[in-house]
Amino acid sequence: MPLDRLIDVLEQLRETHEQLITLGNQKKEALISNKVDQLILVMNQESKMSRHIEQLDERRLQAAYEFLQERGIKSKLNLNITELSRLVFDVEDKQRLLQIQKNLADTLVELKKLNELNQQLIQQALSYIDFSIESMSYYAESEAVYQRPADKSTSTVRAGLFDTRA
Repeated sequence: MPLDRLIDVLEQLRETHEQLITLGNQKKEALISNKVDQLILVMNQESKMSRHIEQLDERRLQAAYEFLQERGIKSKLNLNITELSRLVFDVEDKQRLLQIQKNLADTLVELKKLNELNQQLIQQALSYIDFSIESMSYYAESEAVYQRPADKSTSTVRAGLFDTRA
């Protein structure tokens, strides 16, 4: 039955987005603990999940189209779940469809919040790297001008950024 296929695909979408939430939490931990290798692994897994979600979305569109055809609607309307639910007359089926819609929406909201947090963590890490590079380049620029050793006063001689003397 097309409605059952649609509900099944929506449930698979919800489960896949739940897996993205798990990966997002792993990404957050990798960012916080500065584990670049772990971060790369998680991002690769996220990429695979994104491709899987694209495939599921195609299946969702196909299931929705089949549902519309079953109801006698021949055009390929791209209706959202709320609009499709108006075409479901069985109370239990309508309830199942609206419940999976709510579950999927809740999962997507949670994923969006986690992604925003991870984006902020990445931005902070990039800002710190920027600051570190600027700090190092400041020290390098201040010593880049040649001065004769005899012209240096003892007060301006400093050990540099890294003191290599033992």
